[in-house]
Amino acid sequence: MLAAALNGLDAFVFTAGIGENSATMRARIAEKLAWLGVALDADANTARKPLISRKDSRVAVYVIPTNEELMIAQHTLELLSTTRGAESKLKRA
Repeated sequence: MLAAALNGLDAFVFTAGIGENSATMRARIAEKLAWLGVALDADANTARKPLISRKDSRVAVYVIPTNEELMIAQHTLELLSTTRGAESKLKRA
């Protein structure tokens, strides 16, 4: 519904577990997005290239790797350092 409200998409990104690792799922999903102008390059998809849409695709389709564990660790460290800083300020007050 959002894509229709926006009058289409500029790009579609596959990421994380299945999005990064399953060429079959990417192909199945891209097939359902054909109404938006998605045209998948089957060879690029199978080869796990970063750009997997054909040149004539109206929507660019990308596979972008993520490192979810790293992001969770960074956010946790940030939260801990913020919490420790707040606790220190409270103890001094």
